[in-house]
Amino acid sequence: MNPSRPGQRRRSGIGLTSARVRDRLADSLRDRGIRSAEVLEQIRRTPRHLFIEEALERYAYNDNALPIGSGQTISQPYVVALMTQALLMEEDGRMRRPAKVLEVGCGSGYQTAILAPLVRSVYSIERIGSLLAEARPLLAELGCNNVRFRHGDGMLGWPGQAPFDGILVAAASAAVPQALLDQLAPGGRIVIPLGDHSRQELVRIERGESGDVRESLAQVAFVPLLPGQG
Repeated sequence: MNPSRPGQRRRSGIGLTSARVRDRLADSLRDRGIRSAEVLEQIRRTPRHLFIEEALERYAYNDNALPIGSGQTISQPYVVALMTQALLMEEDGRMRRPAKVLEVGCGSGYQTAILAPLVRSVYSIERIGSLLAEARPLLAELGCNNVRFRHGDGMLGWPGQAPFDGILVAAASAAVPQALLDQLAPGGRIVIPLGDHSRQELVRIERGESGDVRESLAQVAFVPLLPGQG
């Protein structure tokens, strides 16, 4: 990505920012089963075209994953909405408002922008320094002031800030890293894609009094969760 300031990017993508375009995307997600009005409102409000390369802006409000450089992708809006809903919504439709959520894989910051207004604080880790350097000022200019960032190995979590009421992982792993499970608070949830390049499922694990409860949510395709920093 070669970012310019959000105001400049809004002007360059003027045809993409209309309410009708964003409403159409949100309506399509509702038709696919996204029930949370709060999540759908964030999808409507968030200028997704700012989080991708300008050459791809015309595709910003299609329900597709898109490349963001460094071998990474911005997840399709449906998957972002599904993960956010799975992390925050109760069976009766009420929304949790966790005090602390760990996000593993900030990428260009789109998932962060959807999540941040719905929780008290986000602790976001990104292993690729160049992506984090672009995401941080963009999220600040969009008013996501409850986010703390760290350039580091997401598989290790953020021990100094644990425990977390929720953990959202935006990359696929063969199994849930033990460090992340250890940092999940009682009653907390982790949403993570599990599997390899051939087959992945999005899973929610909730830490209950009598043990962890695991639920499969959807078949997905994510980049792999890798150790170290880039």
